[in-house]
Amino acid sequence: MKKKLFAVLLSTMLVFGMFSGCGEEEAVSDENNELESIELVESEEPESVVEENHDGMYRSELTNEWIDESLENQRPVAILVDNELTALDHYGLTQADIIYEIMNSTANGEITRFMCIVKDWENITQFGSIRSARPTHFMLAPEYDAVIIHDGGPFYIDAFLKNPWVNNLSGGFARIDNGKSREFTEYVTTGEIADRLERANYSSEYTDYYEGPHWTFASENDPMDLGTFSDSEDCTYVDLPFPHNRSELEYDEESNTYLYYEYGKAHIDLANDNKQLAFTNLIIQKATLNQFDENGYMQFNLINESGEGYYITGGKAIPITWEKGTDTEPTKYYDEDGNEIVLNTGKTYIAFVSTERWSELVLK
Repeated sequence: MKKKLFAVLLSTMLVFGMFSGCGEEEAVSDENNELESIELVESEEPESVVEENHDGMYRSELTNEWIDESLENQRPVAILVDNELTALDHYGLTQADIIYEIMNSTANGEITRFMCIVKDWENITQFGSIRSARPTHFMLAPEYDAVIIHDGGPFYIDAFLKNPWVNNLSGGFARIDNGKSREFTEYVTTGEIADRLERANYSSEYTDYYEGPHWTFASENDPMDLGTFSDSEDCTYVDLPFPHNRSELEYDEESNTYLYYEYGKAHIDLANDNKQLAFTNLIIQKATLNQFDENGYMQFNLINESGEGYYITGGKAIPITWEKGTDTEPTKYYDEDGNEIVLNTGKTYIAFVSTERWSELVLK
């Protein structure tokens, strides 16, 4: 920049010397014009923003947050967590990078269950309580090459368990006396996952079935602003049509996250200082379902399917479409122009809403 300023100033002096015979007023005018050009040269070179360096760390493929580089090749786990009122309060869920909330049955008020994707599972002290899995979970966890942690499930999951890309750890985790019936007492605790993976001869690192990072993230220096989309709308409150537990998310402007509530109260994590569950990104996905029997067992239809939904972040929402191919292929989400959505750095919540309930979804 100094060289450019010197060159321009030298040019100004030469021009001024050549026309020294001109009137003083004209010379001053020429000099002012040249000085204006100097200001233009300066404004044409904006300063570049250099991202802070984090030695020994890398940006997580699940959240874009800085985490220890030793985790880069470590595959995540997908922990199935009971969402019945009796199972509350939960432990460890604020350590999840992504949480899916999915209807577990068409019976019992269409009770939902959480599937929690956790990358840094070695730092778990207590997580759960854990419960059984459903077919939908086995269509989603392979998108992340995640090991599914659950306690059994109906025979409808048997065909999925035979897929070579499915690794699962079922039952046998710690039982903690919490004064509740046995079905609500099983938790993942310190060191159990590493031990169980080794005993099952499962790789703790990504396998050949991993198809690469699931998401595209905006820079933290230039976050995604959904307000720039022509079809965006304000969205600081989400009321999901889950009649049993009545899930709600409220936007907290100070933290730029959506705080999670269910059963009419804040969802807190007893394993992490009663921190409330919060998310930077929300994806609400509309999908058809297939009910298997009169007991309410069901699955969402996701393989080789597509549909619509919403992407919500920063107090705004836009309509999106989605599509998914095979079990291991990540679900893709697109904006109105057909471009893949770009997430902001932080945790993500994904909810499946049935076509029958879609009209009851409230965004405002």
